[in-house]
Amino acid sequence: MTLQDLLNNEELRCHEFPVARDKIFLGHAGVCPLPRRVADAVAACAAQGTLGDQEAFLLHRLVDARKLAAQVLQCQSEEVALVGPTSLGLSLVAAGLSFRKSDNILIYHDDYPSNVYPWMALAAKGVQVRLINTRGLGVIRAIDVMGQVDENTRLVALASCHFISGYRLEHQAIGKYLRGRGILFCLDAIQTLGAFPTTVESVDFLAADAHKWLLGPCGAGVLYVRRELQEKLNPPLYGWNNVRCPNFVAQEKIEFRNDATKYEAGTHNLLGVVGLIASLELVREIGVDHIAAELLRKRALLVPALSAKGYTVLNAEAKPENASGIVTVYQPGVDLAPLHKKLADAGVVASLRSDRKGQRYLRLSPHFYNTDAELQRVLELV
Repeated sequence: MTLQDLLNNEELRCHEFPVARDKIFLGHAGVCPLPRRVADAVAACAAQGTLGDQEAFLLHRLVDARKLAAQVLQCQSEEVALVGPTSLGLSLVAAGLSFRKSDNILIYHDDYPSNVYPWMALAAKGVQVRLINTRGLGVIRAIDVMGQVDENTRLVALASCHFISGYRLEHQAIGKYLRGRGILFCLDAIQTLGAFPTTVESVDFLAADAHKWLLGPCGAGVLYVRRELQEKLNPPLYGWNNVRCPNFVAQEKIEFRNDATKYEAGTHNLLGVVGLIASLELVREIGVDHIAAELLRKRALLVPALSAKGYTVLNAEAKPENASGIVTVYQPGVDLAPLHKKLADAGVVASLRSDRKGQRYLRLSPHFYNTDAELQRVLELV
């Protein structure tokens, strides 16, 4: 199935994405609806699990999931852990590294809380937590990072795309600079994985759940840890799966596994992993490059039309490398909750978000399967 097959055949589109029959779903930066093939894969494995030991039926799929994720991230499968939520993956990194009291880390305070709190908690260990200064909401440029690290900076933790503004980070350029300085780089990639190429050549750690642009189940995410750093990142979680215990017998010494499975403490969310596999296969079938181009095309349709209607569009003039599938609008001093409700009543799923000052924003986040006709209908409603 190609992208054009999907967009040119309404019956196929509604079969693959049942949500399209009744709704215009533009909330993929929040929690996505499941494609039919993902739901079918989970249901089939759940049914198989009624016939015996469900783990025995599904355990081999863990290898498949790691291989597929590694192909998307362009890394080795031994560098991929299946740990579930983004919050857990980021917390494993924050809590698993050793810091000195002279160390500082650089984060963005107005990032999604999952990528703020794990790092703020390090202040209790004497780590200086620095908050990056930006030109606008979520607008983090490579030059901003370069100018705010120093010889004591141990790690920079940022998101690949800001969840409100939709500003996409030039993470490869930032990561390359940080590696040259010997500074670790952790990426929260949930807002780009499945939507834009998100590879890890210049990243040390990456976490992303499947329930947004990857079109997978909730709590079925991945954690990437660069192989050279796995000995230095020891998880604060211990279980039968990540600590060696031959024949399920606890040993006198704690010895972790020697690859990224050391971060998978116990029994896996196997049904979630099966859904993750189906979503990764779907994204690879359509092609991430094709998806990215289509999202930018949709953005180019929405931004001028919304501006013409009197809305301020965040990052309306963003360069292609900084633009994303997130189109967020506001009107100064205006509460957009009534508009959000109007859209919901008309069957349009969008998101309402607020910044630190209380300004309300309406966020539209279409995916590749949304049609131009759907977007035109939304423009009529706003």
